[in-house]
Amino acid sequence: MEQLRLNAYHIMWLFVFFDLPVTLKKDRKAASRFRKDLLKDGFGMMQFSVYNRHCASKESAAVHVRRVKGFIPERGQVSILQVTDKQYGDIMNFWGKKSTPLPEGPKQLELF
Repeated sequence: MEQLRLNAYHIMWLFVFFDLPVTLKKDRKAASRFRKDLLKDGFGMMQFSVYNRHCASKESAAVHVRRVKGFIPERGQVSILQVTDKQYGDIMNFWGKKSTPLPEGPKQLELF
């Protein structure tokens, strides 16, 4: 079997963007459950309705995409974006007019 070298084009980042209704109690509960499920699956909150997760490979990303699809509530909109580590490395974040560098990404290789 050919060994795949890890590089910035094989390592992936997943972004989950969502706009979920919260006017009814059952909708608030479903939105809260969705957020908790994302956190349990290793996603971190980037903004209130934007979560992201590092994946060691496209195959790992595909597993997490399937999981997120299973979490999606009955109502609302959920979008999933997959980008390479190389693409994610060019992100620019601003708080006010000053840019703030992102914290260092994961250094440990995922084995699962």
